[in-house]
Amino acid sequence: MGGPRASGIGSTAGVTRPQRGGESPPGAREERRGSGPGTGKRGAGRGHDLGAGCAQGAVSVCGSCCNRGCAGARRGVSRAAGGRSRARIMRPDDANIAGNVHGGTVLKMIEEAGAIISTRHCNSGQGEPCVAALARVERTDFLSPMCIGEVANVSAEITYTSKHSVEVQVNVMSENILTGAKKVTNKATLWYVPLSLKNVNKVVEVPPIQYVHKEQEDEGRKRYEEQKLDRLETKQRNGDVILPVINPEPHTVGYSQSSLIHLVGPSDCTLLGFVHGGVTMKLMDEVAGIVAARHCKTNIVTASVDAINFHEKIKKGSVITISGRMTFTSNKSMEIEVFVDADPFVDEPQERYRAVSAFFTYVSLSKEGKPLPVPQLLTESEEEKRRFEEGKGRYLQTKAKRQAQMQQAAQH
Repeated sequence: MGGPRASGIGSTAGVTRPQRGGESPPGAREERRGSGPGTGKRGAGRGHDLGAGCAQGAVSVCGSCCNRGCAGARRGVSRAAGGRSRARIMRPDDANIAGNVHGGTVLKMIEEAGAIISTRHCNSGQGEPCVAALARVERTDFLSPMCIGEVANVSAEITYTSKHSVEVQVNVMSENILTGAKKVTNKATLWYVPLSLKNVNKVVEVPPIQYVHKEQEDEGRKRYEEQKLDRLETKQRNGDVILPVINPEPHTVGYSQSSLIHLVGPSDCTLLGFVHGGVTMKLMDEVAGIVAARHCKTNIVTASVDAINFHEKIKKGSVITISGRMTFTSNKSMEIEVFVDADPFVDEPQERYRAVSAFFTYVSLSKEGKPLPVPQLLTESEEEKRRFEEGKGRYLQTKAKRQAQMQQAAQH
C-alpha cells in the first residue's frame, strides 16, 4: 500500500519481531475497555488499560484470547509470548432499543485492536517513531448478534506485512456470563500503514514478520495485491453526492436516504491529530442503520460490511458529512452505500473531499429476533436502477461464495 493516505491509529504485537540490541522479545498484550481499578492512562474516563497479552501472542482487546488457540499459530506465523487479558460487558449505550449491540460499536472495538497491534509492531524496529493508520477493512460478516449483558472478547494478530503496510486479523467472541456459552460474532481483516510522527505525510517502512511456511507469505502477498487493486478502483468511482428529495414516496431511495454532520474534536483523533478509523466506522454504521430503519420500519441489525476504504485522512477541526442511501434489496436484506466527505475549514485552503466509502448490509428482525421480509426498493432514475443492478451482482457473488464455503466445510 505504498503511501496511501489513511485514517485511524494503530498498535502492534503478536509476531516475532526484530529486537533492539540486548532486548528480549516483548510480550504480546491487550487493550481493554473496562471499569474499576487498574484502568490505564489511555482513556482514563472510559476504562482503557494496556496489559500483557495472551499466551499465543495475539493482542486481546476488551476480552481474553479465544481458548481454542491462536489463529496465527495455526496459520504458521511466528509470535511472541505474553501474559493477561480482561473483559468488558456490553452496556445499554452500546446497543439499539431491542438490546442488540450496534455494529458500529463492534467495528470500533475491532479497529482499536488492530490499531494497537500494528502500531506496536511498526515501532519494534530501528526506524523512526510512527503511528499506524487504518487504510482498509475487508468484508466483515456479523455472524451472530451480541446483546446487552454479554462480555465482548476481541483478539488481534498480524498475519502479513509488506514494505509499507500491515495486515491484521481480528476475532470477536461474545460470552454469556450467566451460562458460560461463547460464540464467535465477527472475523475481520484490516490493513494499516505507518505514518511518521515527525511528518504525517511520510509512510515509514514496516519491520517484516517471520513465517513458518513460505506459503503463508505467498498467500499474504496475494491478498495484499488484491486489496491494493480494489482500493484504487473504488477511489476512481467515488464521485457521487446525495441530494435532498422533496416529498419522496415510501420505499424509494430518496425516502430513506440520510446524512449526519459531525465536527471532529480532539477525542475523535489519534496522536497525529487525525480521526480514528473506528470513530469513522461507528458513525457510518449509525447512518446506515437510520437508512435501513426508515425503509422497513422494524428492528434492524448489521449483517455485514463490505470493504471499507479510507481514501484520505480526516484532520481535527474538520466538519464531516456521513451520507447513506439504499442501493439494493433482496427478500431479507438491504444494501446501503455510505460515504464520508470532509470539509477542513480551520486554517485550511483544501476543498471538500471524499474520505471514506463502504457498503453496509442490514437485515430486518421481528420482536422475537426472527428475520422479516424487506420491502422492495423502488428505483426511479436510471442511476438508481444501475446501482440496484450493481448491488444485486455483489449480493449474488457473496451468496455464491458463502455457499461454496459451506460445501467445502461439509466435505471436511
